[in-house]
Amino acid sequence: MSTFKMNPVTHIVFDIDGLLLDTEAMFSDIMNCILRPHGKEFNWDVKRKQMGKACRAAGQVLIDEFDLPITVDDYCDQLTALMKDKMPTCKLMPGAEKLVRHLDAHKVPMSLASGSSKDEYHLKVDALHSDLFSLFQHAVFCGSDPEVKNSKPAPDCYLLAAHRFPDKPDPAQCLVFEDAPLGVEGAEAAGMQVVWVPVEGCDAESHKDRATVTLTSLELFQPEMFGLPAYT
Repeated sequence: MSTFKMNPVTHIVFDIDGLLLDTEAMFSDIMNCILRPHGKEFNWDVKRKQMGKACRAAGQVLIDEFDLPITVDDYCDQLTALMKDKMPTCKLMPGAEKLVRHLDAHKVPMSLASGSSKDEYHLKVDALHSDLFSLFQHAVFCGSDPEVKNSKPAPDCYLLAAHRFPDKPDPAQCLVFEDAPLGVEGAEAAGMQVVWVPVEGCDAESHKDRATVTLTSLELFQPEMFGLPAYT
């Protein structure tokens, strides 16, 4: 575990994919389904550039990196069809449910800030996880929210998440949980502390100097480090 100086927080902002939901392997499989007819194979370097981006921006990355003869609309149509098939069965990441229910039990305000769209979110959550995700006060979806002008690594979604809490906390009072390097950059740009849980395959050293805490799993998070109620 890598840490910097930590300050108490009052509000929490969670990413979703690869952080709360175990979707990253599914995304890689979906990307390969799109690439396979063109004789291409997905790789980590391209995945790193896509992570945290909204659908159309992520599609443009894939098209540019692999010189695909398809449009962004083609990509989004294929992505939606493949997600409808695969995403309803996604599982929670280790430690996610324990942490969310613990914070809810202690009335710590929580929100979501995701690069995906609202429709994509419901594909992943509704079948198996609607009860847990009902505990969040609100959600910001970069892929469909008209108030988000710029996706991660811009700070827009995090600042909007803070603004939508009824008491509108200062960004310094918010703690972000992220798995993607672009998310760490966005949270830092928003003036928020960030717990980074790097997705498998990511260079865990790349953003240690930007994250407040770097963990290998949410199971290792200690709430009291940020002035939050400790597990009992």
